[in-house]
Amino acid sequence: MNTPKRRTPAAKAASRAGASPAPVRALMRAARAAARRAYCPYSRFPVGAALLTADGRLFTGCNVENASYGLTICAERAAAAAAVAAGGRRPFRAIAIAGGTGRPALPCGACRQVLAEFGGPELRVYCAPLKGGGAKESHLLKDLLPHSFKLQRVGNGRMKR
Repeated sequence: MNTPKRRTPAAKAASRAGASPAPVRALMRAARAAARRAYCPYSRFPVGAALLTADGRLFTGCNVENASYGLTICAERAAAAAAVAAGGRRPFRAIAIAGGTGRPALPCGACRQVLAEFGGPELRVYCAPLKGGGAKESHLLKDLLPHSFKLQRVGNGRMKR
């Protein structure tokens, strides 16, 4: 007798978003691999991120701490910077973030704003803990950052909020 496997909330959300669970698992594997490269001697809180661009390329990043803590670079922004540096442009399609124990780490406010710049409100954000076997989560960026900062071009090339 075969019992069907229960689908995680992230897999269900991936299905609703038109993505199959296999690419989500691949993104999460890449995020966990990136977390193993994290430089976090102060917090001892490794985080990895794997970002999928519109053209199907995958970019990873990990957190890189600094003794001057404000200069720390989060995994999500490291992945976004790697994508942009390689010519990956908007819209980013999905990001997987691996960090935390028991509960998954969610992107900080600065990372949410950077992701809004390149991914837009429909960016799918998958989060899972590195340890502890907690449940994976899936969110749309618009739910994590409902009032993102946006600039719009107006006449004469000026920018307006």
